Amino acid sequence: MTEDERRDGAEVLIVTGMSGAGRSTAANALEDLDWYVVDNLPPQMLRPLLDLTQIAADALPKVAAVVDVRGRDLFAELPEVMRTLRDRRRLRTVFLDAADDVLVRRFEAVRRPHPLQGDGTIIDGIRRERDRLAVVRERADIIIDTSTLNIHQLSTRIVELFAEEGAARHTLTVMSFGFKYGLPPDADMVADMRFLPNPFWNDELKSLTGEDDAVVDFVLAQEGAVEFIDAYARALVPVLEGYQRENKRHSVVAVGCTGGKHRSVVTTGELASRLAGVPGVAVRTKHRDLGRE
Repeated sequence: MTEDERRDGAEVLIVTGMSGAGRSTAANALEDLDWYVVDNLPPQMLRPLLDLTQIAADALPKVAAVVDVRGRDLFAELPEVMRTLRDRRRLRTVFLDAADDVLVRRFEAVRRPHPLQGDGTIIDGIRRERDRLAVVRERADIIIDTSTLNIHQLSTRIVELFAEEGAARHTLTVMSFGFKYGLPPDADMVADMRFLPNPFWNDELKSLTGEDDAVVDFVLAQEGAVEFIDAYARALVPVLEGYQRENKRHSVVAVGCTGGKHRSVVTTGELASRLAGVPGVAVRTKHRDLGRE
């Protein structure tokens, strides 16, 4: 295989490690980063998977395969498969680990047996698994000890390692709505713009919307309008930064007025404009009730 073929092929990641160390959490975080994740893949299927990514490189640019002892006897071939594939396209291995006592507590918390426990105890299963994984752990590119990490912290660690440089870590939707049609059920935060005069009662503005310049000028000229928007945008910045630290991937700020046609639409646009520069955040706008009569 040429250097160009390695460079042009998909990036392939093997996710493995100790049962209970967080493989499912890591897989979910990778899916949120637009990786194509295959769970519980037998090691023998890694070669066909790699060939598939070469054929469909544009459709599958990033593929993660979760490989672990659930593959039973088939798992024994993983070290050899990893060795033979090392010179293939951007193949990396991440190994998730945790201290034995932490793994025991996690299995006890979910009241499930260890997959290698058999007739023994949880710690017996953990020790058997460590023996089987010793070579795999030694050859891993990245080892993550999750002993002191909760699921949110582990997700954040995965994002830090595998998110594309400059990619948004949080998507914010700023949504206008009309209170008379009900609160958006998916709103994380709600702003009420009914403290401003309603353009609906202005004959020249009634038939227009918050997307028209005349309505924008009217709303922003009202006492307290710009001050509120500026202050609310500043208050949201640390919230959005905190969401990224906690690996909360999406949030909705709902901005309401009576009918969702004038004041809330103007404010939505202004907030989105002010928040567009927050690092790591992609901002979208939505006008839920703009088209209602």
